[in-house]
Amino acid sequence: MPEVSKTEIGRRFFKMQREKQVEKAIGKIRQAQGSEWSLYSSSDIEALKQILGEAWVFIERDAWDSVAFMRLSGMDLRELIHIGKEVRDAIISGKTGAEKSMPILMKKAAS
Repeated sequence: MPEVSKTEIGRRFFKMQREKQVEKAIGKIRQAQGSEWSLYSSSDIEALKQILGEAWVFIERDAWDSVAFMRLSGMDLRELIHIGKEVRDAIISGKTGAEKSMPILMKKAAS
């Protein structure tokens, strides 16, 4: 079995943490949306995961923890999905997408 470098272990851990946090956020959003969640296509959900992952990379952990994902409106989600699709389609960079998503996420920060 080949030896894995500490750098690679760090990358994998970081990626796992990001995926875990995004899945937690998606779970909260899904719960809050209720039956309306079924209106989103799998492509929409993947785009949402994409932009949440990008935001997680660039946002401070305390700020991420303060986002009230359950308070995101349908309009907020559509806006985030649109940004996620722009990132996925390489229209904008992940960093730009994260910057565009921050105001949406932070206006829903827990008080």
